[in-house]
Amino acid sequence: NQIYALQGGIIIILLSIWLTTSCQNVERVDHKFLNLLTFGTKKDPHFYFIGSNLMYYYNSIERHFQIFLVFVICLYSSQLISQESLRIVRAEQGDGIYAILRKQGLNPSAYIDEFLRLNKDRVRNGNQLVVGGEYIIPAATGSGPKKTAEASTKEVAEETVKEVKKAKTEVVAESKTKKAGKVDTKSANNYPIFGTDFANVAAKSSQLEGTVYYLISGHGGPDPGAIENYKGTTIAEDEYAYDVTLRLARELLAYGAKVYVIVRDENDGIRDERVLEVDRDEVVYPDKEIPLDQVERLKQRVDVVNDLYLKNRGKYQRLLVTHVDSRSRNQNIDVFFYYHENSKNGKRLAESMHTTFKKKYNKYQPYRDYSGTFTDKSSLYMVKNTLPAMVFIELGNIKNGRDKRRILEPDNRQALAKWISEGIILDFDTR
Repeated sequence: NQIYALQGGIIIILLSIWLTTSCQNVERVDHKFLNLLTFGTKKDPHFYFIGSNLMYYYNSIERHFQIFLVFVICLYSSQLISQESLRIVRAEQGDGIYAILRKQGLNPSAYIDEFLRLNKDRVRNGNQLVVGGEYIIPAATGSGPKKTAEASTKEVAEETVKEVKKAKTEVVAESKTKKAGKVDTKSANNYPIFGTDFANVAAKSSQLEGTVYYLISGHGGPDPGAIENYKGTTIAEDEYAYDVTLRLARELLAYGAKVYVIVRDENDGIRDERVLEVDRDEVVYPDKEIPLDQVERLKQRVDVVNDLYLKNRGKYQRLLVTHVDSRSRNQNIDVFFYYHENSKNGKRLAESMHTTFKKKYNKYQPYRDYSGTFTDKSSLYMVKNTLPAMVFIELGNIKNGRDKRRILEPDNRQALAKWISEGIILDFDTR
């Protein structure tokens, strides 16, 4: 469409040049005709009067015609500029609305409504894109400036606020018997989702007051994740990642944060056992059944987090995703962290946690080096499509004997949650 518009513009410009040149040639001929008429004024002044008037009207028409040409050219040029600002892109595998806007350097929270308006006949089920489908990208405006190619694409979506002191501390880590929403920490510090023995959360400080954290444990529901046999019993990744996530949520609440536990199991709670029973009754916040299809599972979590992010716009928000890896049995790995390559805030959060873990290992295991890393891995679906600055955490290799002890021992799971929370606090304090 842009090519056709450009060709049409060139044709109009060439036509206008030809008409203007033609008018100039006619004008020169008619001036000669006027001189000829002037020659005969003494013999017939009336004839001169008529000729002069004819030339006057002709020149008037010529001027109006030229003005009309200028108007047409300006009008068409404005259309070309407008068409240039509305780009059309083709959706690739794994693209969602948020991802496709970020690729164009646009803030999804500022442009998603305009994108849906422009593509209302192209978007399926309200928010789904078709691979290979063409979509109109909104023009950048003052309310949501487009960044240069060198600038961060995901950073546009991250609204970092240095201080938010007025926000009330909230928790969305409650059971079905309690409504999810605001909780006054002065009177409500009991959260049934943590289980009977851990439901009461004592406030340590208000250091994280005004912050919002989204916590997602990997897999869940019909997908247990990586599995392994331990003394004749099956152990599963999702149970251990969830236990660490609950412990992390409890730590963050104690420091005054608002916490959303996205993948949740209302009857598990924090468990102080080595072998955690495998079940399939996890749901996604607030009470959504987890789909069987992997992509649908990931998309469900992305949509929940992104919707909550937009509702909490203006607050300091971060996302933590916890997993347990599965590699060869002889491969021992330390805890490592992934972030989006274009997210400065995500990188800083990952680095803060990595720094914390390195110090802890130096203190508690000085006889060996900590080999955990923090690296970008933007290809992961959760990393690629979520709006908040985020870190994807791998806690260890479930098949390796040494790593297995890290997740089997309840005290080790508590230490993992504690160290992650200290890295989060470090990130918030040094923002």
